[in-house]
Amino acid sequence: MKSVLVLEDGTYYTGKAFGKEGEVFGEVVFNTCMTGYQEVLTDPAYNGQIVAMTYPLIGNYGFNSEDAESARPYVQGLVVKELCESPSSWRSLGSLEEYFLKHNITGIRNIDTRALTHHIRRFGSMFGVISTVSGNIDVLLEKIRKEKQKRRELVMEVTRSNLLHVPGTGKKVALLDFGVMNKIIGSLSIRNCDIYILPANFTAREIMEYDPDGVLLSSGPGSPEDLPSILKSVKELVGKKPIFGIGLGHQLLGLALGGSIRKLSFGHHGGNYPVKDHITGRCYITLQNHDYVIDKFTNDNVVITHTGVNDNTIEGFMHKSLPVLGTQFYPETEPEKGDSAHIFDIFIKMMG
Repeated sequence: MKSVLVLEDGTYYTGKAFGKEGEVFGEVVFNTCMTGYQEVLTDPAYNGQIVAMTYPLIGNYGFNSEDAESARPYVQGLVVKELCESPSSWRSLGSLEEYFLKHNITGIRNIDTRALTHHIRRFGSMFGVISTVSGNIDVLLEKIRKEKQKRRELVMEVTRSNLLHVPGTGKKVALLDFGVMNKIIGSLSIRNCDIYILPANFTAREIMEYDPDGVLLSSGPGSPEDLPSILKSVKELVGKKPIFGIGLGHQLLGLALGGSIRKLSFGHHGGNYPVKDHITGRCYITLQNHDYVIDKFTNDNVVITHTGVNDNTIEGFMHKSLPVLGTQFYPETEPEKGDSAHIFDIFIKMMG
């Protein structure tokens, strides 16, 4: 079936539909990963977004039961140039088409994703729609305008509704779930942490009732400035327990310490972002998924520990006297799988 991707500035791209028919709306962003589309689709930080993959062939190794970052996909839609209909992998349990139909996700293929990426880099991320219902661009633009005005509670759509305990023999960690990825839970588990995964709207008092050794603020979708009640809880926790923030958690922690937030023109979405570690002098290639960054700090007690090599964005910080640590990028899980895994070890030591 024919399909169309329309951006709010009137730019449109025609292609063929796959997955669920219909219309989906969201902010259109691009991801630069060469592999890992299953992890991208199931990262809750993509809630509310239509993701265009810059790598030209997607779906060639299918889907499996091991690489998902959450129980279900969260992207609003997916844009690809070429869709592989016959995946080849010994772990594959089905194709991208089958996965999208199972989870009611809409995709569009045969799009010039290079032209789309160039347009977003030039004019910034913008709201859009994938539609198999209508090819009338004016009608779709009016629908985009109306949908963009709606306000969604993106974090509350992805957070847990109930507590989950992942037992361990080590440090007790209260993990505030803003859209936590499985890899973050796994990073704590392999370090034997006793993990209490809590809904995002837990207050500081409710968190402290578990008497954790430390608090981890997870990654998640949207802007931290849309979460005033959660920010209030974070401010109340600072100084009481060691705190580690990742992604959205890093931004909330930065706001709590006097930082300001700004939105990037087209965000960081991919697995190849170089980050400079100002403590060790090393450079890491990192996985990132965010549209907002900490712009600057007015608090002299905050030390910038990591910056993005490409655009000098703040990618990590620590407090001079308090046990507080934040990284905008996703630290790797294990030392043998990446050179930023030691950041979890720093958090463990902070709790000690």
